[in-house]
Amino acid sequence: MTLLERYEGVVGYFRENVPLAESELRFENPFQLLVAVVLSAQCTDKRVNLTTPALFARYPDAAALAQATPEDVYPLIRSISYPNNKARHLVGLARKLVSDFGGRVPSGVEELMSLPGVGRKTANVLASIVYDEPVIAVDTHVFRVARRIGLSRGSTPRAVELDLERHIAAELRPVAHHWLILHGRYICTARAPRCADCPLTAWCRHYGSR
Repeated sequence: MTLLERYEGVVGYFRENVPLAESELRFENPFQLLVAVVLSAQCTDKRVNLTTPALFARYPDAAALAQATPEDVYPLIRSISYPNNKARHLVGLARKLVSDFGGRVPSGVEELMSLPGVGRKTANVLASIVYDEPVIAVDTHVFRVARRIGLSRGSTPRAVELDLERHIAAELRPVAHHWLILHGRYICTARAPRCADCPLTAWCRHYGSR
């Protein structure tokens, strides 16, 4: 099977059977999504969704959060992984949003990456979901699934990102990000992939090599 045939099969399946896919994080505006994605690093979306309502009620926008200290934020996110670091990041990014971007979440990936606690993955998530930019965010799920299926042999998230963007049409990249995340979260899991339930076995390099 060629790489092109593999992409055509996988993307074709998702387009036909999962035409709509979206983030499981709950948010109402770009600021809330930014905060939620920062909190979701090495933490489940379910836990983040349980945590953010109280946080957003206290700090509804960047201006409000910029007035807080990490010590103020910590009690509201203490159930999240690495709460001390994330409290510092949230306050820091809010202050930079206010000082450099007028309190608004910027659209550019490089601008987003200038915010404390925002790496390329987080920046791509925001650019894709909020601004419909043709980028693919590569988190642990996307990295694992892309390599396991055989969509990429990249050894770094950036290399996998470039492979996916090279072979997936620009207009499909925002939804493709969610296809791969959700497939990795519920089917192609890290420790015990559910190959018996997987609809992609016909194109999967891992399954074909067993």
